[in-house]
This record gives sequence, C-alpha cells and structure tokens, in this order.
Amino acid sequence: MTAGSHRAAVCLALDGPDAVTTQRVPDEDLGPDSLRIAVRAAGVNFPDYLLTRGEYQLKLTPPFVPGMEVAGVVTECGQPSGGSATFPVGSAVIALTRTGGFAEEVVVGSEAVFPLPQPFSYREGATFLVAARTAYHALVDRAGLRSGEKVVVLGATGGVGLAAVQLAKSLGAQVVGVGSDPTKLAAVNTAGADHAVNHRDSDLVGTVRDLVGRVDVVFDPVGAFGAQAFRLLGWGGRYLVVGFASGTIPSFAANQILLKGASVLGVRAGEAARVDPTGFQRGMTRLLAFAAQGHLRPHISHEFRLEDAAAALATLSERRVTGRVVITTEQPPRAPEPSAPTQGPNSVEQH
Repeated sequence: MTAGSHRAAVCLALDGPDAVTTQRVPDEDLGPDSLRIAVRAAGVNFPDYLLTRGEYQLKLTPPFVPGMEVAGVVTECGQPSGGSATFPVGSAVIALTRTGGFAEEVVVGSEAVFPLPQPFSYREGATFLVAARTAYHALVDRAGLRSGEKVVVLGATGGVGLAAVQLAKSLGAQVVGVGSDPTKLAAVNTAGADHAVNHRDSDLVGTVRDLVGRVDVVFDPVGAFGAQAFRLLGWGGRYLVVGFASGTIPSFAANQILLKGASVLGVRAGEAARVDPTGFQRGMTRLLAFAAQGHLRPHISHEFRLEDAAAALATLSERRVTGRVVITTEQPPRAPEPSAPTQGPNSVEQH
C-alpha cells in the first residue's frame, strides 16, 4: 500500500473551472502492467472542461482529477504479465490517462504509454496524443482519406483542428482550414494548409468552392456550420462529426445524403481504442513515426502551472487559445529573502 501523497488539481463540484483547486491527494497503488509517471506536463482538452461541468459523455462524481494526457518520466514499474510494452525507470514518455493527468504523478497502464517523440519537449509531448489520435481516427480509420483528396477542416485554429490540418497534409491531401480569427489563422498556414478561410469575412461555401471546388472530406469538431459545410461535399463525400465545441449539434437532411451518395461518420477516438486496441496501437505507431519525422507537432499558445489549472480550463473554454493549452508541474519559485535596496535606475530584477 502506498503511503505518500502528491499535488493534484481536484474538481470538487460540477460547477466548471471555479470548482478546481490544487490539493494533496494520496499516491495510487501500482498494479501489474502499469507504470508510475512523474508528470512534467499535462495537456488541457475541451473534454476536461466539460467534465468539470458534468456535460461530457463520461460522467464523473466529484472529487476527481481531470487530465487526459501527460508527458513525464517513469519512476516505477509494475510487474509485467507478459506481452506488454515495458519502459525502464527514467524513460521519457507520453501517456493517455483519460482522467488524473493534472497532477504531479499518475499511474497508467503500459498499453497507453509511448516514448516521447525525439523532437518534442515535455510540453509538446503532453499536448500531442489526444488531438493527433482524434485526427487520425477521423481521417484514416473513419474517412479512409486518400492522397490527392480535398479536405475542409472546420475549427482549424484549435488543437484538434491543427492536428487534422497537419495530418491531412502528411497523407497527401489538399487542405482548407477554416477559422474566425485572422491572427489565429496564421497558425493554420504555418501548419501547412493550402488555404485558410475566415468564415466571418466570407461566404464559406462560395469561398471554398472558388478555391478548390467540391471536397471529399469535411472534418467538423465545431458543429455550428454543419448545414453549410455539408453542401461542400462532392459525390461520395464523407462528413466527420468530431465534436460540438460551439454547443450546437447539427442535423443533416437525409435527401441530401442520398443525392450526394455521402456518408456522415461519427468519430469517437477514445471508445474506438477500447473496442479495437490492436487498431489503436497500429495507428499510434504511424502517428509516432510522423512525429519523429517532423510532420506532426503541437502548437501551444498558453502555458499554466498546476496551481493555475482552473485558469487553464477557463482560458480554453473562452476560446482564447490557438492550438493547445498545457499545464506544467513546476513548483512556483520561492519568494526572495528581503535585502537592502540596490541603487540605480535599473535595480528591478528581470524575469
């Protein structure tokens, strides 16, 4: 039985980010085929915010610790039962945690742990898995995206959207990224999109058709533009229902689906991994190869310390983020000891 404790950001009520506070929690016991990871950074995902409000598919009863993905260092290994991947103590890793990631340490089954891609910092590693895996399951497993096809990515300035842009380009597609902020859309261009479209400044359907004609795949984590975006599809097109970040759930006219020979496909990457673990591991092998080759890399616009996890969640919910938000577990610096004032106009310490 473990006897220690560590800091974690705990959701105490289903009242949103304001109900998240940092406190000490007991260390978790280490079971077989599991690893204890000293967390260096944790990615913040929109489902983490929804969990704190009780609005996600997974319903949790407080208190609980949000956090679906982390990067860190292996500090302890459970007894392997055979056939599971092993990581020696000291290995730099990334992991899918589902919950519990906003903490100084976490215990994770070895099947959900992967090596930190060589080019990545811990911050980048902590913001890679959920977005990249969602994009891969949508574009590859569900849509069967082929080289040369045309893809529209809605919500392209968000973490999942930017991952979808990068992955679609890596797979040889022509990509149109759609967003609403010209400053944020600069990141879409940097991610490799062939075209970046501000839907607030133009007619979405007309603009996209002028640029690329009809498209093969629409990747939609937003929900608000479903009826418009569906019109972009050509014959045999695939519409990927990835999420509803806008709070709007679109509906699609059955006659239009019939006339286009189109498919509307639901995307649940987490559930797919549990139903088909072999397919999940196969996809992860390919994603890690793309990351090692420099084709996939998270864009992080905001960074918070663990004690500011509530602010991190609020920032994400307020749509102020381009790409990803990350939480680090660095302790805040100690207050300096009082000292005699330094003379001169440049006596303020620079940080």
